[in-house]
Amino acid sequence: MFIYNVTVNIAQEIQEEWLKWMRETHMPDVMKTGCFVDNQMLKVLFVEDEGHTYSIQYKFLEMADIEKYQKEFAPALQADYKRKFEGKYVAFRTLLEIVD
Repeated sequence: MFIYNVTVNIAQEIQEEWLKWMRETHMPDVMKTGCFVDNQMLKVLFVEDEGHTYSIQYKFLEMADIEKYQKEFAPALQADYKRKFEGKYVAFRTLLEIVD
């Protein structure tokens, strides 16, 4: 099993709006793609950056799942994200393999 991890640092002044949108809109939309089997959001503690940092993790079974997501769904979902929060966040993405 694998994890698609998106780490986001979000500006203090929009944190509550962002959290609500992530929980009610963005994360459900990502799950509706059918590419992932589970998700979770974690807050990163003790970060020296300004704002708040979160790790959003989506579990998937095979590399074909993430390839499909990145090709068919990610561009539109990421464009919506950028339009809504442009200039208020920094994000980076990583792929992880669960070994145990």
